Amino acid sequence: MWCGESAGKFGAAVTGVVLPLVAVSVLHATTFEVSLLNAASWVPWLVIGLPAGVWVDRLPRRTVMLCSDAVSCVLFVCVPLAYWLGALDVGRLLLVALLAGTAAVFFQTAYTAYLPGIVGPGDQAEGNAKLHGSASAAQIAGTGAGGLIAQVAGSVNGMLTNAATFLISFLCVARIRYREPSAPPVERARGALFREVGEGVRLVARDPYLRSLTLFGAASNLFLAGYQSLLVVFLVRDVGLTDSGVGVLVAVGGAGGVVGALVVRRGVTRFGTARALLLFEIGVPALAPLMALTSRDAAGLALFVIGYASVSVGVVAGNVIKAGFQQGYCPADVLGRVSACSSFLNCGTLPLGALLAGALGTWFGVRPTLWLMIAGIPLSALILLCSPIRRHRDLPTRAGATA
Repeated sequence: MWCGESAGKFGAAVTGVVLPLVAVSVLHATTFEVSLLNAASWVPWLVIGLPAGVWVDRLPRRTVMLCSDAVSCVLFVCVPLAYWLGALDVGRLLLVALLAGTAAVFFQTAYTAYLPGIVGPGDQAEGNAKLHGSASAAQIAGTGAGGLIAQVAGSVNGMLTNAATFLISFLCVARIRYREPSAPPVERARGALFREVGEGVRLVARDPYLRSLTLFGAASNLFLAGYQSLLVVFLVRDVGLTDSGVGVLVAVGGAGGVVGALVVRRGVTRFGTARALLLFEIGVPALAPLMALTSRDAAGLALFVIGYASVSVGVVAGNVIKAGFQQGYCPADVLGRVSACSSFLNCGTLPLGALLAGALGTWFGVRPTLWLMIAGIPLSALILLCSPIRRHRDLPTRAGATA
């Protein structure tokens, strides 16, 4: 599972660079069209994010992950095929992003619920740190590789590399020996789906910790998606970097993700899970606005790396803490629904952020919009200061428990 997740993250990182480059360099898409492409990959969380959690709780989660990997592999092969046939356009690229995003919804929801069955409660913190650390390393390698592949072989042909990574992920997941215990057959009345979705929503809404973390995730992802949707356009058209330059620069800054995964356990040991979460989500990303000062000289590029790395450290370290908390805090039989509800709200703001940034970037310019979106990243974490989290050293390990 570790290898499969890392391969999938590598492929997703390649896509994050190559797909916008296909739109910008090959199809000459506008700023808004590039943002729309980014939004399309996250729209499925708004449409099927909640029922996906119920379906995942009903189905074998390993099978769901296998099907998701297979669908993603086929979709990314279709991009170069369409180009070779002279049929590739922005509309078809949007369709691929939309369907791949749908597959990602099912994979991520199943993956989150499947992991606690493989890793024991005492090892979940270490397991999450390793998974997030390797995922960050894969994203760094994938980002750099995406830019280099686009420069050497062309951005369209780079999609074949992405397809291959999802094939590797499929083969790795297929080799997992662990099998979930069969759930007893349950006769479900009409409307059971909506009731189960409602149960997940109520669990999140009524719990102060789940509610606060979900609202924070929704706010921060709005701004994260906004600046990320403009990043390739900004670096290529405003700063003047080549395709490979974009990949290398983002990869170097993204190394902060590995740093975040390496230091999170030390931070948790020293400060506690609650205080470490506040440190990584509020303090570290305060350097993010440096990205908007990027220029083509060495000093300007260094500012980008520092700002981008600070966001990467905060996001990865925060995700490790939040993932461990949710997996230990929520009962296994509702974990899929709780995960889907949280992801629905967290990821549901991603397409909104991308569309908002695209519209503002078209009207007011890319760099001013980048300032706005980047400044919102650390500011959104102030939501956590209005929650019970700020009063405790550690996050609770079960409902009703605090430390």
